[in-house]
Amino acid sequence: MKAIILVAGYATRLYPLTLNTPKALLEINGKAIIDYIVDEINTIDEIDTIYVVTNHKFAEHFGNWAKTVKSDKPVEVIDDGTTTEETRRGAIGDILYTIDEKNIDDETVIIAGDNFFTYKLKDYFDYYKKVGKDCVCVKELKDPELCKAFAVVLMDENGKVIEIEEKPENPKSDKVAYATYMYTKDTMKLIKKYIDEGNKPDAPGHFPEWLCKFKDVYAYIFDGECYDIGTPQSYKEVCELFGK
Repeated sequence: MKAIILVAGYATRLYPLTLNTPKALLEINGKAIIDYIVDEINTIDEIDTIYVVTNHKFAEHFGNWAKTVKSDKPVEVIDDGTTTEETRRGAIGDILYTIDEKNIDDETVIIAGDNFFTYKLKDYFDYYKKVGKDCVCVKELKDPELCKAFAVVLMDENGKVIEIEEKPENPKSDKVAYATYMYTKDTMKLIKKYIDEGNKPDAPGHFPEWLCKFKDVYAYIFDGECYDIGTPQSYKEVCELFGK
């Protein structure tokens, strides 16, 4: 199994914090966000390589980070060649770029590098192996207004996903997906098909939204928290909460 960490965004909403520092290298309680992710990936024995896909602007930052990161598995940094917000490939575009660059032909866990989470990635992986199907990780949100900012998941009583809708105006469910996905080897081959059909390459939630229409996708409902750090305020809140 492979792991891909997506860190190719420019995080303009976090300026000036991310003007010269990539978001994934911002620290929470003295430790970079991406280091928390790597720690969780290292709990899964089946993963043999971690790919970190970034943009050209921050490639050197991650190259330097990779020289000192504490990881049981090899970490490879991939420069997607983009230099501006306007020329970025998008999250799904970067996944395809990584697949092509590294000839990935394996099941893969894909994680957004700005997600700080407290659930155990190994528990999620165990669920993925149990169902033997593609998986999204899901949490229940009580506030319908909050749901509008996420990919909303409609599922049956067995956890099978019926529908995913990215940032809906009228959410059909109180379950939302966070940007950590586990895909089978066969599904990884479909990412090229998705892009070739002209589908949106940006938000990673668009791919499982497309996928669940013709392939079984299951929802792992996690215990714990997950924070999508997108603004200076949200970053400050997480730092205050976990700095105690």
